[in-house]
Amino acid sequence: MQTLQQIEKTGEIEQLVELFSTDAELTNLAMLEPLEGKEGARQFWQKYLSVFDRIHSEFTHVVEANDSSVLEWVSKGALSTSEEITYRGVSILEFNHGKVQHFRTYYDSAAFLPQGAKHG
Repeated sequence: MQTLQQIEKTGEIEQLVELFSTDAELTNLAMLEPLEGKEGARQFWQKYLSVFDRIHSEFTHVVEANDSSVLEWVSKGALSTSEEITYRGVSILEFNHGKVQHFRTYYDSAAFLPQGAKHG
């Protein structure tokens, strides 16, 4: 969690990439197919950061059991279009030998619609 908050500040993703196994699978709602391995993790987090001018995630609930963690979070910041954004989501992590093997994240995709398309 602290590593994610650090990359959100610095844009330096390698410390986070190192937490993933060489055969990791990462996916989110916007992806048709999972990204794989450390290169997939690198692409995933580069893409994540590229959407925002600035972003900060706060973890509101964490459940850890055996080799899995579930993280509930709220992220606030500004998109690369300078539009302010706040959105919520849940990330599921599965570990193998201390490395992230599977990373799946689910979030409020409506928050990313253009301002005129949002219903409030």
